[in-house]
Amino acid sequence: MADTVRDTVTKTFQKYVNKVMRHVPFQILLETTGRKSGEPRRTPLGGRRVGDEFWFVSEFGDKSQYIRNIQADPNVLVRLNGRWHRGTAHLLPDDDARARMKTLPGLNNVGVRTFGTNLLTVRVDLTD
Repeated sequence: MADTVRDTVTKTFQKYVNKVMRHVPFQILLETTGRKSGEPRRTPLGGRRVGDEFWFVSEFGDKSQYIRNIQADPNVLVRLNGRWHRGTAHLLPDDDARARMKTLPGLNNVGVRTFGTNLLTVRVDLTD
């Protein structure tokens, strides 16, 4: 896919669809702390809980704002099934993100595979 088309689709999705998805009651959300503002930042995403861990793959790796926020402060909140959980996020650049996506729910992975340019696995160790 041409970069300009990919960029246009991605920016449109982030600007419009993500705003709506933040308000859907059972959409998984990741809340980070803005590295510059200190304000909470909520990002809709897909992933899977495995025991006391939550796994997901970032489609743009360290170019994603929420990844940059995690680098500054790994303490996060994850909303799963309408309930918020505290956790610590770990960036796993050595993990095979494409193989990891095979273990995660399929719908979100379609977008990540299609538009992702710098895949990065993230594990959140949930504390409650």
